[in-house]
Amino acid sequence: MALVFADLLRQLGDIPPERIRLHPAPGTATEKDVIEIDAHEDGLCELVDGVLVEKAMGFYESHVAAVLAHFLLTFLEKHDLGVVAGASGMLRLAPGLVRSPNVSFVAWDRLPGGKIPKEPIPDLAPDLAIEVLCKGNTAGEMKRKVGEYFRAGTRLVWLVDHRARTVRVYTSPTKSRLLREDQTLDGGPVLPGFSLPLAQLFASASRQ
Repeated sequence: MALVFADLLRQLGDIPPERIRLHPAPGTATEKDVIEIDAHEDGLCELVDGVLVEKAMGFYESHVAAVLAHFLLTFLEKHDLGVVAGASGMLRLAPGLVRSPNVSFVAWDRLPGGKIPKEPIPDLAPDLAIEVLCKGNTAGEMKRKVGEYFRAGTRLVWLVDHRARTVRVYTSPTKSRLLREDQTLDGGPVLPGFSLPLAQLFASASRQ
């Protein structure tokens, strides 16, 4: 059993074992379990191959995500390109795979009928997926997530490291660039015209 559990941890990117829910047993969880946790508990869980994985997220990381979402929403008020959702915006990237980016952007033309889905877990990949890194995240986990996003059809992924005050921008699973605090984040072809100096982002997020 210990060996099997160790294999599971490796498959999930060497995440801390305390992030795996044991009830229901790993391999047997469903989307219904994800919805129940979201409705009745404070934490968030993602579903990976029948395994409930608690999303690593603290108060400050949630705050950073909210600040970034604010900048995106302000931009979209003038450029009506799509919609933004927060970490509770669960998305089915593939059968048996539910992820909850800290922030996601979906263009109108990707939404079925150009309407915002009403179901709890829509069958939808974001155009932009944003993950704000926590101490509980691992490099292996994030590599797996980035690959999953792009296989599902995502066009852009931002990994925000508020401790290092950097953002790694992925335009494919294997192509990325690291932006430091003195550089500017832009939306590229996904969010044309969006521009945000990282110094402004991190200053807003750490305001006393």
